[in-house]
Amino acid sequence: MTQIKRYTSDRTSEAAPPEAYFFGYGSLVNRETHHFQNVELARLRGWRRVWRHTVIRPVAYLTVIPDPTAEIDGLIAPVPAADWAALDEREGAYDRVAAHEQVTHTLAHRPEIAVYTIPEGKHGAPDETCPALLSYIDVVVQGYLREFGEAGVKRFFDTTDGWEAPVLDDRADPVYPRHRVLTADERTLVDDLLAERKVRLLPG
Repeated sequence: MTQIKRYTSDRTSEAAPPEAYFFGYGSLVNRETHHFQNVELARLRGWRRVWRHTVIRPVAYLTVIPDPTAEIDGLIAPVPAADWAALDEREGAYDRVAAHEQVTHTLAHRPEIAVYTIPEGKHGAPDETCPALLSYIDVVVQGYLREFGEAGVKRFFDTTDGWEAPVLDDRADPVYPRHRVLTADERTLVDDLLAERKVRLLPG
């Protein structure tokens, strides 16, 4: 009886694309602040950024609130090992909300995509005891500048509410743990756009 010789291919099959992503609209846009792989440009419809603080975080950070007229630029990144629980713990002040129907991207497949938002009743408007941080704003603006250019930075300011919030000028001694060093031109861009909105700076 003739035996059929079975061959195994030396080629390894390509890994399946990630099925779980999250949308970043603040510091995540600056790729130097994280190690997420396969990050892609994206746009989120139906949400607007706003400055808020929580009891967990004594300074103000960005969150998003529903706004059917708004669209914001950002990045999407795969959830590491599809481990939502670990990412939920990292984003402890936020709730995870499904957003795959509201995100425009260039991926060839249609993965699950979520956005993190601080729910109503769990946040407050910034004040002098809970200000926004200039070091954080620097990081976000640097990211938007590199990904979307100066026009993208201006869109970031235009699609973010709450610029009446006081901002702590902590550049000389940054409070934000993932702070970055800006070039002179980047600092000037940040300062000019804050001045346009008459943002009140608190001494560091």
